Amino acid sequence: MGINNLNNRHLTDEQVKTMNDALTSLEKAVEGVNINLTPEDRNRYGRVNEQNKLFINKVNDMAITQPNLRSIDVDWEEFAKDYKSRVLYENTIIRLQSLLDRLKNAKTLHDYDNYQDALNDYAYTGFRAGSNAVGYEQKYKELKQFFRSTKHKNNEATQPKDSQVNPKDAPSDPKQQ
Repeated sequence: MGINNLNNRHLTDEQVKTMNDALTSLEKAVEGVNINLTPEDRNRYGRVNEQNKLFINKVNDMAITQPNLRSIDVDWEEFAKDYKSRVLYENTIIRLQSLLDRLKNAKTLHDYDNYQDALNDYAYTGFRAGSNAVGYEQKYKELKQFFRSTKHKNNEATQPKDSQVNPKDAPSDPKQQ
């Protein structure tokens, strides 16, 4: 039997509300800068790589420390606003990416726990369906669609479709043994 309940920490209803309220607030806060770029726009404007970020930072530093050397062809007020915005967005993206990574990790463990429990329930359903217990045959038929039948040397069959879990941890279909 596989290990389950790897993540038994859950948010309270109050924490869920706080998280959803914060997300709603953040979505409203960035409505003014919501710009949809097409794939062609993304290719055209590209993304500034690390080397070019260093270049932008150096130009910004020089514009601040040596204003007499600035180009007259650049709107430096707009440059400063763009610079401030890109730094804000980059820092926000880093923080959001960290949150996203933590949420993905927690979700992965909950997914694994749910999957293991679902496999256990499927095995139990197959056992009960074999004993003609009321309702289990229909439940078994509905759940069986998620398994493909594969014949092995010892005639074990079925693994869940698109399973990311080690096949050794998945029970064989009890009705085909």
